[in-house]
Amino acid sequence: MQEYTHASPGQRAWLRFKSNKRGYYSLWIFSILFILSLFAEILSNDKPLIVQYKNAYYFPVVVSYPETLFGGDFDTEADYQDEYIRQLITTDGNWAIYPLNTFNYSSINYVSELPNPAPPSEFNVLGTDDRGRDVLARLIYGFRLSVLFAFALTIIGTFIGILAGSIQGYFGGRTDLLLQRFIEVWGSMPELYLLIIFASIFQPSVTLLIILLSLFGWMGLSDYVRAEFLRGRNLDYVKAARALGLNNRAIMFRHLLPNSMTPVITFLPFRISGSILALTSLDFLGLGVPPSTPSLGELLSQGKENIEAWWLSLSTFIVLVGTLMLLIFIGEALREALDTRKS
Repeated sequence: MQEYTHASPGQRAWLRFKSNKRGYYSLWIFSILFILSLFAEILSNDKPLIVQYKNAYYFPVVVSYPETLFGGDFDTEADYQDEYIRQLITTDGNWAIYPLNTFNYSSINYVSELPNPAPPSEFNVLGTDDRGRDVLARLIYGFRLSVLFAFALTIIGTFIGILAGSIQGYFGGRTDLLLQRFIEVWGSMPELYLLIIFASIFQPSVTLLIILLSLFGWMGLSDYVRAEFLRGRNLDYVKAARALGLNNRAIMFRHLLPNSMTPVITFLPFRISGSILALTSLDFLGLGVPPSTPSLGELLSQGKENIEAWWLSLSTFIVLVGTLMLLIFIGEALREALDTRKS
């Protein structure tokens, strides 16, 4: 209790968050997994991290080298999965350091004697997909893509939602009425049909998906911000600021917005999990990223097409459900931490 007594409101919220062990440890686990995924090229790659060849050091992960540099026959980039190239690199005291998983998300295991999709083995820990690509590598890269996509979509949607909700709630009256009617009309548009139409017109890409989903992803949050601004615009400190001559922008974003951020912060983990689920669903339906891009939804689709390849569905299910559960636990802990009725 002594800790809470002398702490600032922000420190008290953090202490309440830490007291929720499930949410606190979930934040740590999710953060560690995300940071590790940012170094996916180092953890899972078909190129060596460092090569020491004839007293010189090379970094194939960063720079492309022709195989003639290592004694090969062609001027094209060296295929480090080729056993002949590996033998050339490691002869006469030379050495190479490979990643923990020696497959990239697009590299194919050509030496497998089993038909694809192949079950887990000592070479492919989680097996291969229907094209012979390593499932573990595609999960690592797919997880990173999903989280970065969710972060980008959440940031854009939150920014637009805060802007729209603050304008509605602060000015009220006709401005609020017109924007509410616009949101009702815009929200009634069939989002899935629009995605299908645009997917058939434009080349599928992550950027296109972020733009299309951002057009609709801000409306839910704007309602909460609008309610907070409607409640706070007639409070005494706002009236005092207006009487002192502060302009509307300063009152909105310097005084009202910091006191209206509770629903925004509380819903962030849930919005991130919703964005991950949206990308996975679109990829599963074939409306998301291009086929060559590592994707959790694409792996689930392969699992549906290859029911006997249980490793495809099971590994992707564990990654997806585990990620969503961590984010939900973090969101619940944030909601309790920002509840001022709790001490």
